[in-house]
Amino acid sequence: MIQSTLKPSRLALLITLAIGVSACGEPQKQAQQTSSSESQTTIEKSAAPTQAEAVAFIDNAENKLANLSIDANRAEWIYSNFITEDTAALAAAVGEKVTANSVKFATESAKYKQVELDYVNNRKLNMLRSALVLPAPLDPAKNAELASISAELNGLYGKGKYCFKDGRCLTQPELSNIMAESDNPQELLEVWQGWREIAKPMRPLFKREIELANEGARDLGFNDLSQLWRSQYDMEPDAFSAELDRLWGQVKPLYDSLHCYVRGELNEKYGDEVVAKDQPIPAHLLGNMWAQSWGNIYDDVAPANGDPGYNVTELLAKHNYDEKKMVEQAETFFTSLGFEPLPETFWTRSLFTQPKDRDVVCHASAWDLDNEDDIRIKMCIQKTGEDFTVIHHELGHNFYQRAYKNQPFIFKNSANDGFHEAIGDTVALSITPNYLKQIGLLEQVPDESKDIGLLMKQALDKVAFLPFGLMIDQWRWKVFSGEITPEQYNQAWWELREKYQGVKAPVARTEADFDPGAKYHVPGNVPYTRYFLAHILQFQFHKALCEIAGDKGPVHRCSIYGNKEAGAKLNTMLEMGASKPWPEALEVVTGTKEMDAKAVLDYFAPLKVWLDKQNSDANRQCGW
Repeated sequence: MIQSTLKPSRLALLITLAIGVSACGEPQKQAQQTSSSESQTTIEKSAAPTQAEAVAFIDNAENKLANLSIDANRAEWIYSNFITEDTAALAAAVGEKVTANSVKFATESAKYKQVELDYVNNRKLNMLRSALVLPAPLDPAKNAELASISAELNGLYGKGKYCFKDGRCLTQPELSNIMAESDNPQELLEVWQGWREIAKPMRPLFKREIELANEGARDLGFNDLSQLWRSQYDMEPDAFSAELDRLWGQVKPLYDSLHCYVRGELNEKYGDEVVAKDQPIPAHLLGNMWAQSWGNIYDDVAPANGDPGYNVTELLAKHNYDEKKMVEQAETFFTSLGFEPLPETFWTRSLFTQPKDRDVVCHASAWDLDNEDDIRIKMCIQKTGEDFTVIHHELGHNFYQRAYKNQPFIFKNSANDGFHEAIGDTVALSITPNYLKQIGLLEQVPDESKDIGLLMKQALDKVAFLPFGLMIDQWRWKVFSGEITPEQYNQAWWELREKYQGVKAPVARTEADFDPGAKYHVPGNVPYTRYFLAHILQFQFHKALCEIAGDKGPVHRCSIYGNKEAGAKLNTMLEMGASKPWPEALEVVTGTKEMDAKAVLDYFAPLKVWLDKQNSDANRQCGW
């Protein structure tokens, strides 16, 4: 999670706002008071905003948002580290100011969209106009209604629990633990169904929320919310949709092979009555509440010779790594590439371990508090291999944040919303056995016969995620545009899940259900396409950086640790922030302006061969 100033989740918390009415209404009123067409023309010309006025508006908006962001970041940091009613109220109050001004500037920016501006100011204006996720209508009463609905939807999800017959009432994380650990189909089904009960009351609220937000999008000059969301990618909205389809088409054969293999293994485990050999996989059996990643069922589908012969958690303990030393080692990865060390304030102000005297938000996150050098992480580190990887990922965000610190405030962000996550994951892909040996954790690099198990673990998380990462916004964009009507919400949701994922509901679902609401990002109004893009881009970045580093081996074995040339290319891209369209940023590292999923196929090529052989040897019928 990235704490940033124009973070959509903050902008979605809309408050009552009534602006722009007098600005556009006054000239019209004056025109009606004169019978002279010449006078009317003069008045209309004088009312048209000038270039100087547009630039002054942009400068004012940028300065105001920059100053507010620092107050908001500090308030949120304090709240996350000292959770009380008082700190929550302070954070909410500052967040409300940020939201009010962001909505105000987005709405006002529509007034200047016809003004001819230089490249930088035109880009800033467009980013101000399209930054909102849930734009508020100009009607104050509707604004208030939208704010109330957004808060209620978040509350329904956040407070959601499922109560078992024995009296236990569990939250979503607790229920997810059962989904990850249990192999009892009946228990898994009960948990799966139980969590989705919390979403049913969301349905009418979600319907009304979309009606109001679509009106707000039209006030900003967009056809609907779908067009607004898709306009943030430096492409025509329909062209961006086509680009996503193209990328999915590239990786679908790999996903199909993985799906076929996993379904076959689950069929052997549970039998034909639970998992049919030629049908979509029941969604409750994949180790995850939403069947979005399948890593928790690795033991059920692991290759016979899949053990790599080492355990990173055990290696960390053997070499006396504590929480801070884990972070120091991750920093060393970046300094080995030529990046400057983290500032001293990072070490004195970050949170590395869970305090014993207070409640904190333990979810790992990277922070940029002053838009300059006050970068931090907040994480209750566990001394495990998983958290060792997460730390490298989080520092990827921090080094990105510091790299673009000299950009104007509006450009202090990633090239598109997929880049920030992709950079962290790109770094994590370099945590290979070779890297572990270089830093002294591992004595011997396993031979390539052990790679299939490592690749399988990666694929169950990263390849399995791809269609899920794509379909959530495919569903929402169709809802926003009206292609999916409220009477089809749930039916269309499961049609898309079967189409893209080959996953089906384990029991019959109806329009009395609202299964999309069981995934936080839907009631929370957090766009999801960024995660699909990140899962494509990280492999494209990794492959390109390995080529720059001169690595001649298999790309899944490559680590760019210690290579200054790769680090320099990476830093050049990071320093650009959001100042240029993402294809230009992409070109700096990869040499091309086009996203390409071929790098995913190259990375998992040995696994694809292995999967196809297993499926062929077992005479499995692939597809659904």
